[in-house]
Amino acid sequence: MIKATVRDLEQKFEWEQVAGTRKSLEREITLPDINRPGLELAGYLSHSQTKRLIVIGGKEYRYITDEMDEISQRRVFEFITHNDTPCIILTGSHACPPILREIADRKDFPVFETKTKTSQVVVNVTNYLDELLAPATLLHGELVRIYGVGVLITGPSGTGKSEIVLDLVKRGHQLVADDRVDIYRIHNSLIGKTHQVIAGFMELRGVGIIDVKRLYGITSVANSAEISFEIVLEAYDPKVSYDRIGIEDKQYDTYLGIPVRKMVIPVTYGRPMATVIETAVTNYLLQQDGFDSAKVFEELVLQEIERNRLEEEQQ
Repeated sequence: MIKATVRDLEQKFEWEQVAGTRKSLEREITLPDINRPGLELAGYLSHSQTKRLIVIGGKEYRYITDEMDEISQRRVFEFITHNDTPCIILTGSHACPPILREIADRKDFPVFETKTKTSQVVVNVTNYLDELLAPATLLHGELVRIYGVGVLITGPSGTGKSEIVLDLVKRGHQLVADDRVDIYRIHNSLIGKTHQVIAGFMELRGVGIIDVKRLYGITSVANSAEISFEIVLEAYDPKVSYDRIGIEDKQYDTYLGIPVRKMVIPVTYGRPMATVIETAVTNYLLQQDGFDSAKVFEELVLQEIERNRLEEEQQ
């Protein structure tokens, strides 16, 4: 299970810690969800998800100060500072209630204050945790942004993936990852990145490691890309019947539960693969826009067949 810690949030957003020690920042976060504890403050403690971090905004704060006596506060604060709960954040410059501070210090539970509005804190934290805790997988391949499309290029070793990608970069496209692609599922999208240590570098057989950014400029590299299209390269086999028109059923690969449109392209000596891949991506964009060249061609052929049939009947 992917995990984060409260320290990750503290370093990202620089909140002011008002309860708990620095050691308490090692508490784990396993869910990207927020709990605004309205029902808990009202005394309904059953079925509460204790693994969510807690945000106390203006409404909750006014209820605590205006409606809750000391006994109620102690009962609820003992519950919401649960061992599984990562931390509590008080938004909008609201000060930590003294009883909550007392209980949190005793249990070494982290409580933070921030001047940021509640709605902004919820959005910022949720988006950050969605990315930090996103399901992930590692793939051997290349990732390039071609005409703004994140294109995953896969295939067996020796098909020249790196050399083809380098040619694409020289044509103005952007390298995201060479050899290692880290894929994250964020909501219903697949985001591809590479490890920070090797970002912007490529390995070319016979040449070694090259720094793409220094060789071809800062715009030749992108930090990440949403994976929308996959091209599988394979060595050309004359015994295989390849799709020559493009009217066969579309193929897909599935990563982290999300299907990605796939196209298999044979590689042979002398074939301009960078041009072929650019054309495949352009055709994919046209299909996404509602225009399918193969279907148009098929319709023209059928119309010609029908025209010839009518001419033969009239003779």
